[in-house]
Amino acid sequence: MTNRIEDILDFWFGAFPTPYSADPAKADMWFKNGAAYDTDIFIRFGVDYEKAVNGELDHWLDSFRGRLALIILLDQFSRHIHRGSAAAFAQDEKAQAICIDGIGAGDDMRAHSIERSFFYLPLEHAEDIEKQTLSVRAYTQLVQDVPQEYRQPFEMSLQYAKNHFYVIEKFGRFPELNEILGRESTVEEIAFIESGEYSFL
Repeated sequence: MTNRIEDILDFWFGAFPTPYSADPAKADMWFKNGAAYDTDIFIRFGVDYEKAVNGELDHWLDSFRGRLALIILLDQFSRHIHRGSAAAFAQDEKAQAICIDGIGAGDDMRAHSIERSFFYLPLEHAEDIEKQTLSVRAYTQLVQDVPQEYRQPFEMSLQYAKNHFYVIEKFGRFPELNEILGRESTVEEIAFIESGEYSFL
């Protein structure tokens, strides 16, 4: 069990140069060229993902490392394994519940600063204003917990959280997901999508 947890976390996070900085080798996967890693993630972790979906890994919640690994499986690997389909987002509510319970248990505060950035991401993906409020609060606290010289990437994460909050406050959902989720867009939502001002996919 522990080995699979660490396999997931090692793959996703790599090695941290400092307590407040990310492995530079992971930036491409996270922010630039994620689709290039879809097949590798499916081959390496597809079985773990299915087990997580089916509740077979819920015992991982007994440790903060296991909770973080489940969040990565259900929130991040889901988007890689099912890219381009509604299934990519089907585990979001479970990931959000795991995240919220983890915050309540203080598990987030035991994680590396970069790990916390991903620990809170399910909240940022929520089509729910209360969860979005918690997201902004969590990322705000994260920025405050990081020394000034390391804050820039965390401040960017906070800005992304605020952008997601704005969209949910305005529409109650992410218009960008309407087509893939089979939802009809309003005229206002279509104009918003076409503006390209806020693009999260």
